[in-house]
Amino acid sequence: MSRSATATIHLDALRANLARVRALAADAKVMAVVKADAYGHGLERCARALSGADAFGVASIADGLRLRAAGHRARIVVLSGPDAASDLAEMRRLHLEAVIHHDSQLAMLERENGGEPLRVWLNLDTGMHRLGFAPERARELHARLRALPAVDPAIVLMTHFASSDEFDNDLTARQTQRFLDATQGLPGERALSNSAGLLGWPAARGDWVRVGGLLYGLSVAAGKTGADFGFAPAMTLTTRLVAVNRIARGERVGYGATWECPEDMRIGVAAIGYGDGYPRSARSGTPVRIGDAPAAVIGRVSMDLLALDSRSAPHAKVGDVVTLWGPQLPTEVIADHAGTISYELTCGVTRRVLFTEDDV
Repeated sequence: MSRSATATIHLDALRANLARVRALAADAKVMAVVKADAYGHGLERCARALSGADAFGVASIADGLRLRAAGHRARIVVLSGPDAASDLAEMRRLHLEAVIHHDSQLAMLERENGGEPLRVWLNLDTGMHRLGFAPERARELHARLRALPAVDPAIVLMTHFASSDEFDNDLTARQTQRFLDATQGLPGERALSNSAGLLGWPAARGDWVRVGGLLYGLSVAAGKTGADFGFAPAMTLTTRLVAVNRIARGERVGYGATWECPEDMRIGVAAIGYGDGYPRSARSGTPVRIGDAPAAVIGRVSMDLLALDSRSAPHAKVGDVVTLWGPQLPTEVIADHAGTISYELTCGVTRRVLFTEDDV
């Protein structure tokens, strides 16, 4: 018998979220970031729903290959660029664009003898301190890239924000100013804002916005859900009850016997666990729903099963649907109980979960 865990992807929500992003972005172009298998939602299905974006952002050439194989002709940007000189030929073959963030990549380009001009995005490190060149090198690097016959002269200038989800933190304003100062007078489009930058920092909109989490209805700010910003969750994770047991007061539940029954009570057992991607770190009290009734996780999450306090669902029975997250149970709430972020939850759904599509 197959397992019951199912992730339903709401394609209408993806399209609505893209429309909402466009409204917020005004005249800026939109890059739909679909890395990590579209944040766990499925690369091909999400790219199909998000085909109205101006470009796709991916983490690897392999993802670019998947998109081209699925028939997408939009611009595709490999966000970490080439790892080896041989990657450049594959990028050209697939008509992918490369983010250039390190001298080793620049050297690869300068060693080339020719080839179809490659579109590149020049990444400047204005304060994230992860990838990118020092801002004071912007003019030097821009000139070197434009001098290469194998590089398209229409270079996009970009940076990445470290704390744009903290709307009262002036680091983003300082990063923005560093970027503007470093690129002043240089030709080319600008790309600064990620999802949080789009929401909280209109002065950093630029010519492109690179949006990931918001497209999937995921919050980018602590204490907020995607719905708080007008975005709809694109995934509902469900399973079914495989047992409902009566347990006596004082008995303990699950591995480590960490949760004690405060009274004689019925406990539901759901067919999902960390083997499916439900977080093992979810604490007792993490909310779920049995049918339309609220319930909560009790004891430790195990690999295949989840014990539930079903006292608020007195009519619960084997076979009832259990919702782990979705439009009525925000992923952000579950993430908070598990000590993580919503992105990690959706990215962590495993291959043994059945994926289906819902397209209203």
